[in-house]
Amino acid sequence: MKYKLIALDVDGTLLNDDHKLSQENREAIAEVTRQGGLIVLCTGRSPQNSIPLMEEMGLAGYVLGHNGAATVRVEDREVLHIYGLDARGLDPYIDYCRARDIHYDVNTAFDMYVDNVANLTQEATYMYEHFRITPASLPAWEDFREPVVKFTVFTKADILDEAQREWSTWTQQYNIVRSGEFFVDFMHPEASKGNALMNLASLLGIVQEEVLAIGNYYNDISMLTYAGLGIAMDNSPLEVKAAADAVTGSNNDHGVRDALVKYCLS
Repeated sequence: MKYKLIALDVDGTLLNDDHKLSQENREAIAEVTRQGGLIVLCTGRSPQNSIPLMEEMGLAGYVLGHNGAATVRVEDREVLHIYGLDARGLDPYIDYCRARDIHYDVNTAFDMYVDNVANLTQEATYMYEHFRITPASLPAWEDFREPVVKFTVFTKADILDEAQREWSTWTQQYNIVRSGEFFVDFMHPEASKGNALMNLASLLGIVQEEVLAIGNYYNDISMLTYAGLGIAMDNSPLEVKAAADAVTGSNNDHGVRDALVKYCLS
């Protein structure tokens, strides 16, 4: 098989709009694995709620979580690489969100914190239940025992657009990326899916030309451009398709299956 390392985004790529894994995608992934390909998830999700998906598919290997800020080995949950950010530098962004009642969360490799668990909005509660995450209340920065890897803002798209315009005028000390219509993620300046994938390939002795990546959103562009073959989903924005080498079907039409069959199994 030409491609030894295959990186899959999760939401909008591997899963359909109902956040379900199709049997067609599952079977193609199983066949790629049987033929020696290493499937990894490269996702904005936490390892906490992406490792169970790996296990559901019967896969060992690795999860590149938090948009590449934390690389974790599935079998023992060991954190192999982490990009910790300057948490105290988030204070102006937290003040901005609090003043406008914009929801945010703070993430370490495996844990998530929100301003006040007891005061979560209905929308935030639904989101966390949907993604199978149970947040805790945010402690003081000095009480953190593990590095903060990601700060996520969650609100309506138009409010997020306005916030991003404002933040673009501030001093830039983070990699700030739109990871979904309603999400913006802040990470260490070097944290990205592309860098995480490059680091993992190097660790495994796999050259860039043997890496394939499939994704659908702006936070996937770095891994699509790093990979020897970057494939965008048909449901991707135009800028993501332009960054890719090829386009496959949508996430609702088993586009991952189609790409794996065409480029790995044919």
